[in-house]
Amino acid sequence: MRDTDLQQRFMVDSCDARGHLVQLDETWREATARTDYPETVRQILGEAFVAATLLASTIKFDGKLTLQVRGDGPIHLLVVQVTNEGNVRGLARWSTTPDSSALQVAFGAQARMIITIEANKNAEPYQGIVALEGDNLAAALQTYFHTSEQLPTELYLAVSENSAAGMLIQKLPAEERTYHDADGWQRARVLCETLTDEELCNESAETLLHRIFHEERVRLFDAQSVQFHCSCSRERTDGMLHGLGKQEVDDIIEEQGGVEITCEFCDANYSYDTVDAAALFKGLPTSETAVDSASAETPSNTTTPSGDSNSGTLH
Repeated sequence: MRDTDLQQRFMVDSCDARGHLVQLDETWREATARTDYPETVRQILGEAFVAATLLASTIKFDGKLTLQVRGDGPIHLLVVQVTNEGNVRGLARWSTTPDSSALQVAFGAQARMIITIEANKNAEPYQGIVALEGDNLAAALQTYFHTSEQLPTELYLAVSENSAAGMLIQKLPAEERTYHDADGWQRARVLCETLTDEELCNESAETLLHRIFHEERVRLFDAQSVQFHCSCSRERTDGMLHGLGKQEVDDIIEEQGGVEITCEFCDANYSYDTVDAAALFKGLPTSETAVDSASAETPSNTTTPSGDSNSGTLH
């Protein structure tokens, strides 16, 4: 029985390679609990959850990393965001169900992947734009690593009903290598190719690494937890309505009977009626708490999700 919802770093010293394992369980189930994703959309979103977490685990930063794909295909938006504390959230939006999970089919030929790293303190954000080359996210991200870091990198991503998991392995920079085995990296790649999706989703890190690298020198570091967490809140939606002003909120309630704000990341729904609006603009706490809301396939008035603003659909 393996531990759940973790990320773990390892070294294959004899191959001069480093790696990361991510296994998401309750995190993945929570991320998809409120939205009925078609199977192909769900597959790609699960891969993106793991891929973004793997990317975040390879760098040192204090803030958040966002992996975003936009296109003109059946899936027009995919966003996953990971913080340095291991909080992850994400979504996909689609107009029709793609015939397959191949990237060109799902997102369209002109789609691009955008990777953004935003620091909490005074540092310029980093942004990289990557063409979606290859059939899947693993292949596209391998291209990203090749062009941005010039380090050979292999990714393996798997999604099941209850889990999403993956492994990244990367050749060490020349100055960090100790064994200098000319065949080490090729050997590591060949051994990793024997991984199955079932093993990635179900086996513990210790079991996986022993099975793959039992003849190599391997070090496994302490695991860190990963959890689904969305920063939306009643307080933030209150702030959004304060920004609109009392008159506009009253007009919406008169016209539509209430105000509904749906978080674009987790589909939590925040409802306001006449009593709530009156309390809000008198500085009193409003009565409702967030409730789950079923997500439509083609939500109206969708805004670009953002970790700092209270992103949502206002009705």
